[in-house]
Amino acid sequence: MKIDFNKNEDPFIIKEKKYRFGNLKDSFYHLGWMEDSFLFGENDKEILRKSFDFGKIRSIFIVLLVVFSLLVLRLFWLQIIKGDEYRVLAEGNRIRVVNVEPKRGIIYSSNLSPLVKNEANFVLYLTPIDLPKDDLLRDQIIRKLALIISGIEENKNISLNDADYNLELIGDSPYFFDIKSKLDKIVYGTLESYRPLFLMDNIDYDSAMSLYLEAEKMPGVSLSTKMRRNYLGFNDNLLSLSHLLGYTGKISEKELEVFGEEYTLIDYIGKSGLESFYENELKGVKGKKYVEVDALGREKKIVSQIPPEDGHSLVLSIDIDLQRKAEEILKDYLSRNKMDRASIVALNPNNGEVLALVSWPSYDNNLFSKGIKQDDYSSLLNDSNRPLFNRAVSGNFPAGSTLKPTIAAAALEEKIINENTTVNSYGGISVGSWFFPDWKAGGHGLTNVKKAIAESVNTFFYFIGGGYNDFEGLGIDKIVEYLSLFGLGKQSGLDLSQEGSGFIPTPEWKKENRGEIWYIGNTYHVSIGQGDVLVTPLQVANFTSFFANNGRLYRPHLVKEVLAKDDKVFRKIEPEIIKENFISSENIKIIREGMRQTIVSGSARRLIALPVEIAGKTGTAQWQSDKYPHSWFTSFAPYNNPEIVLTVLVEEGIEGSQIATSIAGDILRWYFGGDEVEPESEAELGLGTENEAEIVD
Repeated sequence: MKIDFNKNEDPFIIKEKKYRFGNLKDSFYHLGWMEDSFLFGENDKEILRKSFDFGKIRSIFIVLLVVFSLLVLRLFWLQIIKGDEYRVLAEGNRIRVVNVEPKRGIIYSSNLSPLVKNEANFVLYLTPIDLPKDDLLRDQIIRKLALIISGIEENKNISLNDADYNLELIGDSPYFFDIKSKLDKIVYGTLESYRPLFLMDNIDYDSAMSLYLEAEKMPGVSLSTKMRRNYLGFNDNLLSLSHLLGYTGKISEKELEVFGEEYTLIDYIGKSGLESFYENELKGVKGKKYVEVDALGREKKIVSQIPPEDGHSLVLSIDIDLQRKAEEILKDYLSRNKMDRASIVALNPNNGEVLALVSWPSYDNNLFSKGIKQDDYSSLLNDSNRPLFNRAVSGNFPAGSTLKPTIAAAALEEKIINENTTVNSYGGISVGSWFFPDWKAGGHGLTNVKKAIAESVNTFFYFIGGGYNDFEGLGIDKIVEYLSLFGLGKQSGLDLSQEGSGFIPTPEWKKENRGEIWYIGNTYHVSIGQGDVLVTPLQVANFTSFFANNGRLYRPHLVKEVLAKDDKVFRKIEPEIIKENFISSENIKIIREGMRQTIVSGSARRLIALPVEIAGKTGTAQWQSDKYPHSWFTSFAPYNNPEIVLTVLVEEGIEGSQIATSIAGDILRWYFGGDEVEPESEAELGLGTENEAEIVD
């Protein structure tokens, strides 16, 4: 169509309704998002206009809204949910946070003699994020590390030149595959890839210097200095301190899960003893050093740092001279009498402080702190005498006659007997077809409570424990009640882990575990410390303290002060009374007199010549029919104003009035300034002789 503008025609009035846009000839083009619209006005004129499709606009808006919402959600995930992690990863490319090791607290004896010291320990580790991304280069570094570790482990002088490390040298080395398998579990770019991965510790100085130079050539490999414990007992003839102090060692992955982010896999942690129990006090607080690193992870400069806080030190109640002398005397007696296992516990009865704690045999805890070899560890584990076992604290043993003072105190308190009640001991008692013997053939004759304690008269305790004919005894329920009051059947709360709790049998326990009813004979056995009743040497020392201090049962403890880094007292460990006043002072006095009579005229007469008056109780504990019984002696001194409770147990020591009593006597003689005597031999003690049946208790 052609418009003639010379005819005064309005160019916007269309004369033909059958007009088709898009005709190239007419040079008009149809736009896809518009529609043709014809409006009729006056004079039937038709008007063309363009209009929007609002339905399509709505669809576009919905699409944009969905896209915007996804972007917002993604930003929320990145900024809020994963913000901290990605912030660390981003900063990790430039700024690294390096832990600064605090000094571990020192452990001192009561006179402030150090029992441990800290030494430098070189640790080899790698940071996975800084290793080469190229698999070949990374494997070359791993091979070289494997060669270095194997060389140090086997004390070989291996050259570290590039030409010397290859697969042939490595062979089937477990180090290569171990490192590679650990790395394969780590996802690159995660927080874990920034954490140090332990390779080796306890590296000698010369090897450490060589390693330091080599580490500079290997991206991601580092050599650091950590603190290692050196325990002084081995060089000071005090191996008995090992059970008490325990040891530190490299943290395991399982421990890392428990203790959380305060530790890394190159850190050390208390594994046993006081090192473990007081870990939070000893370890201190790590400092932080913010360093700028290059592309290889090497430190370029320190941006800022927070200094570490050194760990608190511990002051023990242990009298180091008493500990040394007790170990020395014990070893001499065991050696002369061809015995192997024993325990000694010394307490201050006035506050519960542990003055000495010996478990024998012992071990060198430096073997563990320096990284024990498998052969040495297997040797300790396979030793039938169990040197790693703290028998003084964790061992459960039949109490024997050491339990008799507690049974007598219960009978007095329940008014089953009084000071003057007598029982005629004629060698034992018969119940039906069963005979329950005394240790002395023919018996002890008329016996009151003091004589019963002094001479350890079984018949008397059968009567007051289980009753006989018309005589009503305590009965098992009352016995269990009082033994529990004396702290038996449960832990005392000593500040060492793995404390034994002992065991008090009951009719319910026997029915449930053995399918048997409780007989009167079971009560008789418990009354003399036999049968199924079990105690720890610490528990025996603790209830002996109760009689020494006139009626207070303290919680025993090894640490008496915690020191700050300037050696000022940070916290004092105050004495804690567990129980008191459940036995009257009058009845305690009777028990004390019976225990003194043990020394004057009873089963421990050999100690009458000590420089101070003491009181005590012997015990012979049967445990296996084909083994010698255990030998017990528990005591306190001086009698009128006790300063020390001393309990000795010699396993398979045959008889309480002999070797255990003699060991205690020599320790107390030294402690109170008497003349030293030579330990008695087996023949002198009368052990294993034909007169064995006539030995007291």
